[in-house]
Amino acid sequence: MEQPMLNIAEELVQALLTAEDVRAAAGRIMGKVVRTPTLYSTTLSAITGADVWLKFENLQFTAAYKERGALNALLLLDEERKSRGVIAASAGNHAQGLSYHGTRLGVPVTIVMPRTTPTVKVMQTESVGGKVVLEGESFDEAYAHARKLEGELGLTFIHPFDDPHVAAGQGTVALEMLEDVPDLDTLVLPIGGGGLATGMGTVARAINPDIRLVGVEAQLYPSMYNLLKGTSLPIGGDTLAEGIAVFAPGQMTSTVLRGLLDEFLLVSESGIESALALLLQIEKTLVEGAGATGLAAVMANRELFTGRKIGIVLSGGNIDTRLLANVLLRDLARSGRLARLKIGLQDRAGALFKVAKVFQEHNVNIIEVFHQRIFTHLPAKGLVTEIECEARDKEQLDALVSALRREGYEVRQVETD
Repeated sequence: MEQPMLNIAEELVQALLTAEDVRAAAGRIMGKVVRTPTLYSTTLSAITGADVWLKFENLQFTAAYKERGALNALLLLDEERKSRGVIAASAGNHAQGLSYHGTRLGVPVTIVMPRTTPTVKVMQTESVGGKVVLEGESFDEAYAHARKLEGELGLTFIHPFDDPHVAAGQGTVALEMLEDVPDLDTLVLPIGGGGLATGMGTVARAINPDIRLVGVEAQLYPSMYNLLKGTSLPIGGDTLAEGIAVFAPGQMTSTVLRGLLDEFLLVSESGIESALALLLQIEKTLVEGAGATGLAAVMANRELFTGRKIGIVLSGGNIDTRLLANVLLRDLARSGRLARLKIGLQDRAGALFKVAKVFQEHNVNIIEVFHQRIFTHLPAKGLVTEIECEARDKEQLDALVSALRREGYEVRQVETD
C-alpha cells in the first residue's frame, strides 16, 4: 500500500511545478533580472576531460540566482498581499534578492535573521531596502519567528526554496543554459533546500528527457542526500558553502528530486576551496562556496564526466573578503606555493644565516621567521625556527626541504589540512 501512496504524492507535487511554470516565470521576469552568459571554459575542459560550460549567476545585481525565484513569487502576488508586504527568514542571498525586487516593486519586505548573522549581511540586506529583524540564535528560531510575524502582521511568507513559484523562477537558469547550448548532456546542480535543482531539473528533463542531472551537496551538510539515499550521515559544521548548508530540505523539493536526479555527489571542504580558487585564477570570476560546489564535484569525480558536455551553475558570488583571502592562501599552501617549515637549530650566532643561505641557493623567498625556545623538545641550547616561505611550485619546495635535511637540519612542514 505504501508505494502507490508515494506515487500519488509525487504526482501531486510535480503537478505544482511544471516546465510550463518555468517558461511562464521566464517571461514574467524577463528584463528585470540579468540574463547571465553561459560560456565555454577551454582550460577547465582540458583539466577535467569534459566540455565545461559555466553559467555566471554571480553576475546578477545581488550576485546570486536567488533573485529569479524571489521576483517570480512577488509578481504572482495580488495587489492586496503586495500592499501588506512579505516576510522571509534568511541570512543569505534570498534575503537580498527578495529585498531588492520587493523595494523596486513597492512591496514592503521584512527579513528575519538570527542574531548571530554577520553584520555585513544585515547591512547588505538593508542597503537594498529590506527591513531586518534579528531574532533567535539559529536559523530555525529565526524561521519560527518569521512564521509568527506572518500571522500577527498579515504578511505573506515567501520560502527560500520550498515554494513552487520560487522553484519555477530558479528553473529559468536551466532554460537559458539550454537555449544557449542546446546539446548539453549533463547539468551539475548545487543542492541545499533544493529549489534551484528542482526548478532546473524539471524544465531540463522536459526539454531533453535524456539529460543527466547530477546533484551536489557539501559533505558537512548532506541533508537532501540522507533523505533521498536513506543514509544517516552527520549534518553540521563550518562549511564554506553556507549558501547550501541546510539541516532540513524542502518537502516539495525532495519529492520532486527523488524522481529527477541521476547522480548525487558530496564534496569536501578542501575540494570546494580548490574549485573556488581555480575559478578565480582561470576564469577571473569570484564565486562563493556554494557557487563552487559544481566544479568541485566534477574535479573530484572526473571519471563520471569525461567526454560529456556539462553545464555548471556558478550560483552566487557573495563571500566575505577576509574569508576569501584565507581560502586563496590555503590553496597556495596546498599547491606548494606557500609553506611553513619548522626547522631545529642551535641557539648561536649565524645559525639562521646558514639556513637562509640554503633558501637563497634554491631561490625560495622567506616571508616571515618565528623563533621558539620554550615549547620544544630540543635541548636548552636549541630552538625551533618556523619559516614561512614562497616557492615557485611543490617541486621547488621539496628540493629545498631535501637540501636542508642533507645539511643535517630536522625539518617538518606544517600541513594545512
